[in-house]
Amino acid sequence: MKHMGNMMKQAQQLQARMLKMQEELAGRTVEATAGGGMIRVAANGRQQITSVRIEKEVVNPEDTEMLQDLILAAVNEALAKSQEMVSSEMGKLTGGLKIPGLS
Repeated sequence: MKHMGNMMKQAQQLQARMLKMQEELAGRTVEATAGGGMIRVAANGRQQITSVRIEKEVVNPEDTEMLQDLILAAVNEALAKSQEMVSSEMGKLTGGLKIPGLS
């Protein structure tokens, strides 16, 4: 029983560290670009888009489809970078142990 108590204590400590890490990651951002830097998108560790910046030179009213594609590409890259950042940091915390809902 003592061994089981130690395991529960360790699990609670890990959970507390993971919650703290999630809070820290929420404050971190990553940035992605498209169109040679004409579109910039930032995302935080909660996989939320925090900013979108579009240079006026890329805005062509005759070709909105290209602008849409560039924005979509930058958003998807920013979200992928954010997920990678979270997975990497959580992996360090858990020693590579795969925990459902965290990777």
